[in-house]
Amino acid sequence: MNLQRISQNKVAEGLHQQYQHDAQTVNCRMQFALFLPPNASEENPVPVLYWLSGLTCDDQNFMQKAGAFKKAAELGIAIVCPDTSPRGDGVPDDKNGDYDLGLGAGFYVNATQLPWSKHYQMADYISQELPQLIEKHFPVSAQKSIAGHSMGGHGALTLGLKNQQSYRSISAFSPICHPIGCPWGIKAFTHYLGDDQQDWLAYDAVTLIKTGASLPILVDQGEDDSFLSTQLHPELLVKAAKENNADLLLRMQSGYDHSYFFISSFIDEHLIFHAGHLKGA
Repeated sequence: MNLQRISQNKVAEGLHQQYQHDAQTVNCRMQFALFLPPNASEENPVPVLYWLSGLTCDDQNFMQKAGAFKKAAELGIAIVCPDTSPRGDGVPDDKNGDYDLGLGAGFYVNATQLPWSKHYQMADYISQELPQLIEKHFPVSAQKSIAGHSMGGHGALTLGLKNQQSYRSISAFSPICHPIGCPWGIKAFTHYLGDDQQDWLAYDAVTLIKTGASLPILVDQGEDDSFLSTQLHPELLVKAAKENNADLLLRMQSGYDHSYFFISSFIDEHLIFHAGHLKGA
């Protein structure tokens, strides 16, 4: 495992830390960031929110831009931010250097196609290997929720719905709700999962809700998001939720775009939402 701390900063009376470790699921060395609130201790393990970031991001985007530390410290919630893809020598990338495939664009799936399948097992890494590591080495409980932005919102929705026994709640900002029907998703799924679109359904939030999967879900979507009509399609998520009595609240936010300015404006409300489910577990 070879867990190595590479940085540490005090913030909001807690600690922001970065670690690297050897990850078996993705066959490479991975990096993640962790915020531990000041009340976390071996005698008082705290619940965890896993945050999945979007295209081109890494473990630091949320930590440096979201402004979540003060409220997370107040609520007594740890935050874990993994990377968005495998990285390192031998890890394949898009041959054309496109931002929406390969490095920084793992889409939180378990790839089945070459050359991706050896390393791009991000679904198992996020939902299994990383939580096991966090719970073994840090003062956290087994209570966890999951959230994310854009591609990471897709990851939070699908991994949360596919692993309902593991998570207490899900939230997302500007998620890719229906990747099997948008350009980002179609491109990524064709490369990672192959041409058989039946294999894509397990990673589509709209489809998962139609099959009866449900957890408490909060989604915030900016009305001025340039990707809203072409890539995100929250209206399809709402339709599926209504038809299947899923516990979903979608809030359309006037004037907001796809950026961390949007996320930082509402992140406290997401943390409060998750705290209500984590603390009531």
